[in-house]
This record gives sequence, C-alpha cells and structure tokens, in this order.
Amino acid sequence: MIILKSPDEVDKIGRAGRIVAEVLQELKSRVKPGMTTLDLDRIAEEGIRKRGGQTAFKGYRGFPATLCASVNNEIVHGIPSKRRLQEGDIIGLDLGAIVEGYYGDAAITVAVGVIGPEVLRLVQVTEESLYRGIEQMKAGNRLSDVSHAVQTHVEAAGYSVVKDFVGHGIGQALHEEPQLPNFGKPGQGPRLRAGMVLAIEPMVNMGKDSVRVLSDHWTAVTEDGSLSAHFEHTVAITDAGPVILTSNNGRV
Repeated sequence: MIILKSPDEVDKIGRAGRIVAEVLQELKSRVKPGMTTLDLDRIAEEGIRKRGGQTAFKGYRGFPATLCASVNNEIVHGIPSKRRLQEGDIIGLDLGAIVEGYYGDAAITVAVGVIGPEVLRLVQVTEESLYRGIEQMKAGNRLSDVSHAVQTHVEAAGYSVVKDFVGHGIGQALHEEPQLPNFGKPGQGPRLRAGMVLAIEPMVNMGKDSVRVLSDHWTAVTEDGSLSAHFEHTVAITDAGPVILTSNNGRV
C-alpha cells in the first residue's frame, strides 16, 4: 500500500532530509586519501546527532554502522572499516536520519583526490540520471516514467543500471511501497500523486549490471569488477512539481 503524506509529515521528512544533506556535504568536504571509511562513519554519526537527528541505518536489519561507504567496485551497503582510501578512488556515501519518527535518505559518490576522466564521467552521468528521473516525478505521470528516464540516460552513455537494488517509498519506515526501479518501459505502474514521497537512487556500473553480495551479507559489488557510482535523493511529489527533501536547494 502506498501511503500519502500530509504536509506536516512531509515537513518532518524534510527536516530529516536536511540533516542528511548537511552531513553528506560535510563528509564530501572531508574525504581525502589516507582516511578510513570508519573515520567517515564516526563523522556521520556525530553530524546527525549534533543536529538533533537519530541514525537511520545503524541496527537496521542488523547493519552495524551509521554510514554505508562503498568504494570503487562496491555498489551499495559497504560496511565502514579500517580500509584506507587512496588517491583516485571513488566512494559512495549513503546516509539516513530520523526526525520525530520520519526518515530522510540520500547518497552521493565522491572522488578521493584526483580521478581520471573516464571515472569522472561515470560519476557525472550517474548524478545526471538522478535528476532526469526527478524531472519525471510529477503528479499524473506513471512510476515507470521515472525509471525509464534514468535507464535511457545511463544506457545512452554506455553504462548499465543495477537492477538488483531499487529506490523506494519512504516516511515512517525507511523502505515503504512502492519500489522504484531504475529501469523499465514508460507509462507503467501506479500513477504518481501529490503526497507521495519517494527515494530515487540510480546505481550505475561502468561495466555490466551483474551484482554479487560479499560474505558480510551486506556489501554488493559488481560481478565483473567494474566501477560503480550511486546517487540518491528523497523527493516529495506535489501539485506544483517535485520537491527534493534531501537538498538545501529544494525544487528541481
């Protein structure tokens, strides 16, 4: 069942979302070669708590950390560790916060030092695909119009979208209906309505879309070892258009 949110509920999700946005920007500014992903996890937890939020991921289905930190060929759900970042790495930072029982969820992919032009293009195309999808998040459109916009942009650039993991509704639970794939034909699925709040999160591989989950039962990696990038926003659908709740800028 898709749960429509009241303006008050959207406001609470937005408060959680702004905490996530601020902490992700802090993390982005502090990423550098030699840091461990565990260092970043500590910064993330402190950042959420000092802003009055609660961590959304820590303890969720047994996940042991505040931050999902996914390096290079890791797609999502990387567990922070003593692994040190190296010049030329990319790292996906996926973060969630809770305010008054409501969740915000977002992700960015960040360069560690200087990255090569091919890697930079992967990151840029992935972020662009996020906004192509958000542009379709209008009341009256179908859910798969969003999915199709993401897939079309990614595949036109020669990359592949991950099909094993998808976006989702969000509110008083981190994952609600409906699921929001990053692929599909347009004009299908439920019609988008004002009051829906969705987390859209393209995951894009430089190589093929096949995925493998490591023995920690969390970290998902590309089967072929190719690099992967990930971006995510929590978005409210309104009669006036989509509103990004995990950004300091708001509307598209």
